[in-house]
Amino acid sequence: MRGGLKVVVTGGAGFIGSNLTSWLVQHPAIGRITVVDDCSTGNTALLGADLAEIDFHRGSILDARLLDAAMVGADAVVHLAALPSVPRSVADPLASHHTNATGTLQVLEAARRADGPLVVGASSSSVYGAQPNMPKAETDRAMPLSPYAVTKLATEAYLGAYHACYGLDVLPLRFFNVYGPRQQAGHAYAAVVPKWIDAALSGRAVPVHGDGTQTRDLTCVDTVCRVIAAAITDRVTSPWPVNLALGTRTSLLDLAALLGDALGSPLRLKHIAPRPGDVPHSQADPTRLLGLFASAAAVPLDEGLARTVAWHREQRAATVRAGGGR
Repeated sequence: MRGGLKVVVTGGAGFIGSNLTSWLVQHPAIGRITVVDDCSTGNTALLGADLAEIDFHRGSILDARLLDAAMVGADAVVHLAALPSVPRSVADPLASHHTNATGTLQVLEAARRADGPLVVGASSSSVYGAQPNMPKAETDRAMPLSPYAVTKLATEAYLGAYHACYGLDVLPLRFFNVYGPRQQAGHAYAAVVPKWIDAALSGRAVPVHGDGTQTRDLTCVDTVCRVIAAAITDRVTSPWPVNLALGTRTSLLDLAALLGDALGSPLRLKHIAPRPGDVPHSQADPTRLLGLFASAAAVPLDEGLARTVAWHREQRAATVRAGGGR
């Protein structure tokens, strides 16, 4: 028998959101799942068979009436809806602000009207920006270098303010370079892992911005889903941001080598100009995370990449079977 918790996931048709929705559909403590997504960057196809198990509201988080309808009876809201990507925000900062900052405010207002469900909000390691300390601790000064990073800093600040002013239970989580199955490659702002896998499977050289010595704390989406599910069921709260990463550090050159292993052949690298707003190094201090979620654990990078490559290969095979091969 399923439990009685109702959970709302904004951005639930996106990469992280669809993975989380699949986790929640299988979770015995979760009784009802509502997804809000305008599908501007997400896709209901990512939800697969789970779409039949949820209440899906297609629309924008800027629509207050839609949010009110979705949040009736909610115990928790996982706010993942956003316009992702640093380069996208550099190209169109106003769009990033409206969706990421104003959208968060709309979600919080709706949560306040809905008698205060727990609000888990997605921030980003990009807020650290030019902060030189390594690893990055939540007590370090945020020094954002892009409009996207500023919107994510606003997101977590709004969560903290709504806890202080209205007593809302909140949990701002700073994601660090999340990767895994369902992360899309076919657009201009694709993240590095799917972009590189797609290029390699297509026989193209892999674009590397800069010299490739940049480092990232790559976090498998399964780790993110496990932590968020625990936050919902145990109602874990924090008015202060929490890094959601386990303190690993991988250079882009090492990532290329590991992907080559997963793919079965080395990647051909093509070095191009660095991107404006990019952070050179990123690594989380997981102390606060482990204080709240003692069982949090990183999926080994080689294992996570192997699963991700397998998903991309299956998607290509499915496209070919459907007659859309390229």
